[in-house]
Amino acid sequence: MIVMSRKHPIVSVTGSSGAGTTSVMRTFQQIFRREGINVAYVEGDSLHRFDRQEMKKAIAEAHARGDHTFSHFGPEANLFAELEELFRLYGETGAGRFRKYLHDDVEAAPYNQEPGTFTPWEDLPADTDMLFYEGLHGAIVTDTVDVARHADLRIGVVPVINLEWIQKLHRDRVVRGYSSEAVTDTILRRMPDYVNYICPQFSNTDVNFQRVPVVDTSNPFVARTIPTADESMLIIRFRDPHGIDFPYLLAMLHDSFMSRPNTIVCPGGKMDLAMQLIFTPMIMRLMERRNAELRNADLVTA
Repeated sequence: MIVMSRKHPIVSVTGSSGAGTTSVMRTFQQIFRREGINVAYVEGDSLHRFDRQEMKKAIAEAHARGDHTFSHFGPEANLFAELEELFRLYGETGAGRFRKYLHDDVEAAPYNQEPGTFTPWEDLPADTDMLFYEGLHGAIVTDTVDVARHADLRIGVVPVINLEWIQKLHRDRVVRGYSSEAVTDTILRRMPDYVNYICPQFSNTDVNFQRVPVVDTSNPFVARTIPTADESMLIIRFRDPHGIDFPYLLAMLHDSFMSRPNTIVCPGGKMDLAMQLIFTPMIMRLMERRNAELRNADLVTA
């Protein structure tokens, strides 16, 4: 059952490490800025259970007891209950608590902390119009938590897995300085949790964006470059195609076509445009619903 947050809508973008969710967040920031929407942002990394050093220790302890699958993707390394509570509380009241994970020196400098640590918990900004989550688990459902039901718009970002691995290998080697062997070990260690906790979320999302290269990515571990957007096609799948103006989207997204009744395929370079066209009206409908609820509440209290 979906719990609609009529006064306090929640948008959740979900994707694996290296999938490209940060780029999607920048597109939404453009929409929010253009439409004058005041948004509270929460990054999924802030809901990890361990900071960088604690995670290294937890992995070493898991290895010592014979567990070689402990990863950031699974429940033991994340605060799933706290994430669900944040979504529930924000949907009901527009409030909640969050923190930030400081990835590097640039992010850590304003807080006078070491990179790889969390900032203290604090209240979300007051009087925001909606909550925007970007991370690994925005549509997670397990035996004990159901985060997905609290989000009003759930978006999956899912490159085909070889492309996802190429992007992760490139980012972790070039940006974070890890060796190819270390990144490969991480990919292998995460695979059981990827299958059990990441993939199932994309059945809970409202819209999935999947980038598919049209160049050879058969061995991602030796790829020297990431396939460009122009070397890719973009598959956009709508869970419920009702109300989607497919003729308009096909006309606006040049060289696009429909491969199924709920699926558009377009050139990869049009991802930002496609998101702008698809999500601007969806965001505005959430805002119209919110404003109508606030007006009704004012009439009741008048």
